[in-house]
Amino acid sequence: MQPADALIVVFDRPMAIVGGGVVDPHLLVELAQRGVALVGADGGGDAIGAAGLVPELIVGDLDSLSNRVIWAQRTRVLHIAEQISTDFQKALYSTRAPVTLALGMTGKRLDHTLAALSAVLEYAPLRKLVLVDEVDVALAAIGPEAFVASRGERVSVHPLAPVRFEYSTGLLYPLDGLRLEPGGLLGTSNEGIGGRVEIVPVDDTPWLLILGKERLWDLLGMTSPAAP
Repeated sequence: MQPADALIVVFDRPMAIVGGGVVDPHLLVELAQRGVALVGADGGGDAIGAAGLVPELIVGDLDSLSNRVIWAQRTRVLHIAEQISTDFQKALYSTRAPVTLALGMTGKRLDHTLAALSAVLEYAPLRKLVLVDEVDVALAAIGPEAFVASRGERVSVHPLAPVRFEYSTGLLYPLDGLRLEPGGLLGTSNEGIGGRVEIVPVDDTPWLLILGKERLWDLLGMTSPAAP
């Protein structure tokens, strides 16, 4: 829940929020080299530091950050004391960017993963979000998505809430008329048949398009900037 008086830091380029889960330091370096702004969600600031980088912002309740005083001498540190939201949510409501990556939010601890998915459901209508873990990238989609997939490439569609699809093209198992929902029918491990894939839901209910991690830069190219 965003406080009415929340301070908002605006980035005019893609941003990566880094949590305390498993994070590939080589990917962090590549993101920095590509001009992506790195933001530490509490202890995620230490993960950025371990990669030899300095985050542009550290935000959270700071109960996991190694040394707040030292970090405050090196970068901007935004302390948010409220305990109603997670550090990921704090980072989301206190920043704006055209596209937001989230690293270290899934895996390691199941409760953190579930909390991250809840945050994605909450914020997907407000901003472009992409979850990144050791294996996958997941775009929080609102409305239709279209891209090119090779034959046999894994294309998973996961409902964050009950969502009905009007039709799909380019998938081995079409989604035409299907209603996917947590605890019900899922779209795990579908496959591309080679060529253009189009997935069209009936409405704007958020859903996850999950591809292999190697598709990160392609997937970022698919996203259209959201208003800050």
